[in-house]
Amino acid sequence: MKGDRHYFLPGGHLNFGESAGAALSRELKEELGAKSEVGPLIGICEHVYPEKGKKHHEINLIFEVKVGKINPKGKEKKLKFYLKDLKEFKKIYFLPKDLKEALIGYFKNKKFFWQNF
Repeated sequence: MKGDRHYFLPGGHLNFGESAGAALSRELKEELGAKSEVGPLIGICEHVYPEKGKKHHEINLIFEVKVGKINPKGKEKKLKFYLKDLKEFKKIYFLPKDLKEALIGYFKNKKFFWQNF
């Protein structure tokens, strides 16, 4: 989100009866105004974190995605998007940390990953 000092992947929540791939495609359209082609599931990351004094627990499903033309400013005023290559990605403060490490490993060897807290 704007003002945060960390980066995270775009995405969101499922609507009832919606597949994870369809939800991701919808979220990318809503957030970036981009058409996308959601590919295979490449990993799963389970993460617990505090926010506003409350613990949150999330499970992230990570997909390979081909995205058309995007608007980096995004369509949601509270979000700002950046495209990073692997060299840049290794240098940024990305959360969850375990997911960053898993993604770097995935791009090196293309093996499915599971990270849990």
